[in-house]
Amino acid sequence: MFLKDPCGVCCIFVTYLSVFYADYVIVKWVVLQTMVNSLWGSFNVVMFNTVIFFLCMAHIRAVVTDPGTLPLFPSKLDFSDMHSSESGCDYVDWTVCTRCEIYRPPRAHHCRICRRCIRRMDHHCPWINNCVGERNQKFFLQFLIYVGVLSTYAIVLVGLSWLTECKECSLDVPLKQARIMHSVILVLISALFGMFVSAILVDQIQAIVTDETAVEQVQNQGPYRPHKPKMTLLSEVFGREHPLLWLLPCSSTMRKLDTPLINHHV
Repeated sequence: MFLKDPCGVCCIFVTYLSVFYADYVIVKWVVLQTMVNSLWGSFNVVMFNTVIFFLCMAHIRAVVTDPGTLPLFPSKLDFSDMHSSESGCDYVDWTVCTRCEIYRPPRAHHCRICRRCIRRMDHHCPWINNCVGERNQKFFLQFLIYVGVLSTYAIVLVGLSWLTECKECSLDVPLKQARIMHSVILVLISALFGMFVSAILVDQIQAIVTDETAVEQVQNQGPYRPHKPKMTLLSEVFGREHPLLWLLPCSSTMRKLDTPLINHHV
């Protein structure tokens, strides 16, 4: 999935511009200026770019993964039999979307930007130009975590480069001024993005462990399954593998959707 939403496309452009600018500053103005003859310089370049690699992989997967879009029917629904179809216990909590003209399972909501109904929709995020739903929430959370890690890493490296004595640093005034300018800009960007994603990450984790999406919070529906263990709820998002593997964006979150859609046609 990739939406042609101007706001979403701009946010994606700003995201990668900021990430690659951070890489440029760390490599050229921090490592090559203050750690060029140190093994710590090579180590930090490798580690910083490893975080960027995982960040980009998680972001791309969050952008292109179907969040749980419900399929449309080729013909319109006959809403006259809506109550009779809900008489069965299996579909008592199902609702009807009059815009998509489909029956939808519990926790599915319509996104006005995607113009589709999404399973367990949390919210539409312009930073991934996609909805955060049942199938891509894991990648969205990984993206937030790696942005936070990268922001903290960048601030620490810039801080250490200025706080520690540097005998190898150039005394050329224009070069030193350029280094100061890029360092200040990077620290401001990193602090801004770091605080922003940290707030979203805390909100997302809280929504998972309380089993209440952002849409459900707005609608005051309360927790969907209030007595379910928190680790079980987290594993539903991150997968059944070991928690140490939850940060790897290479594993799939596709779960078997064995709940059939009600198929009533005119």
